[in-house]
Amino acid sequence: MRAVIQRVSRSQVKVDGAITGEISRGLLVLLGITHDDTKEKAIWLADKCANLRIFPDQEGKMNLNVVEVGGGILVVSQFTLYGDCSKGKRPGFSAAARPEIAEPLYQEFSKRLRLLGINTQNGIFGANMEVKLLNDGPVTLIAEA
Repeated sequence: MRAVIQRVSRSQVKVDGAITGEISRGLLVLLGITHDDTKEKAIWLADKCANLRIFPDQEGKMNLNVVEVGGGILVVSQFTLYGDCSKGKRPGFSAAARPEIAEPLYQEFSKRLRLLGINTQNGIFGANMEVKLLNDGPVTLIAEA
């Protein structure tokens, strides 16, 4: 499981022109799932995202997590995070999990964030989405489980 985590001032996802998820200060998490991912990995990675100390404290040091700043998390499924660009000009996506495996784990990841008390918004799994963000910092990290 792979997450690209971006600290944002605001972020929004639309499907067919309709907003499906929107947050102000918080994190945009692009989430990719591969074949051997499990519920335990989804929970571990959700906990990792929720507890990353990447927001500034009163002294300007990255010392606070999303919960401590009252932020939200926008989770967007992103199978292309497992794209292989090593051969040819067209990426291969054989490392990305099929939807019947990936979607329940995507839902489990989001469920865990909600259980932690975080305002969690989502895109629509498998849809063509328009994602907007205002990256704060910029701060962009990659985490894997």
